[in-house]
Amino acid sequence: MRAARRAARVPAARRICRLRDGRALSSAMRVGCLALALAGPTAVAAPGDIRLVAQYRISAAGIAIGTSTIEAVIGGSAYTMAASGRTSGVLRILVSGDGVVSTRGAVVDGALVPARFTSRTSDEDERATVTMTLDGGNVKDLATETSAPGEPRVPLTAEHRRGIIDPLTALFLTAAEHDSVDAEACRRTLPIFDGRRRYDLALAFKRLETVRAAGYAGPAVVCAVAFRAIAGHRADSRLVNYLADGRDIELALAPVAGTRLLAPFRLSITSMLGDMVIVATSFETTRGE
Repeated sequence: MRAARRAARVPAARRICRLRDGRALSSAMRVGCLALALAGPTAVAAPGDIRLVAQYRISAAGIAIGTSTIEAVIGGSAYTMAASGRTSGVLRILVSGDGVVSTRGAVVDGALVPARFTSRTSDEDERATVTMTLDGGNVKDLATETSAPGEPRVPLTAEHRRGIIDPLTALFLTAAEHDSVDAEACRRTLPIFDGRRRYDLALAFKRLETVRAAGYAGPAVVCAVAFRAIAGHRADSRLVNYLADGRDIELALAPVAGTRLLAPFRLSITSMLGDMVIVATSFETTRGE
């Protein structure tokens, strides 16, 4: 069964935030803006496919800075995913740049196995394009372009391209059973490669809780998240150093009805300058007819 019959590109923005007087935002707000840097094809569910549309509110230090949407179509043997976002709110953030990210692959025993990942991003410092195909968790083909090719980064090796998952697919964890929430889902490390950077997200179970949004009210599992940069990043990157500096990061996941998948419901990063929170305002699942 095909996961989608057709796809269409939709515009989005990769946001690098600054205050109107030119001062840089806090790291937490910058992370929130970078979280908006996702866009891709809007898939149409075929008969029997499951379609999730989740909309999120993004805030930093209690101030709204934007919204985001994730769309996923999961079939019996294949899936497609996309995400998009736009900054907004009382800060009247000045932005530069745009971006598009999408992924697709196979559904194997209820789990997602990526086959193709694409990314096009640009900001005031760099433009980059990634096209990556995967086979069994290993990178088969990789094409990258950047406007800053000489920028020094931690070297990548062939080993960094094996046993990995793309960053969009990584957001969807596999539970033990259909429509279930369990602690075991958090007990894993996600080896992520986006075509340019290799990093781990180490998860650990924290608690179960009840969440509510339009389209869903019920249990969610909360994972603690530890960010570990491995290769491909700038050693002096403020964002990487911020995330790796022992931040209290939590990811809450809710079940995608009709599947074994858990999808992001809330992400929070604690900072001395104010928490950054991405939380679902709607989390709706439908079945294609």
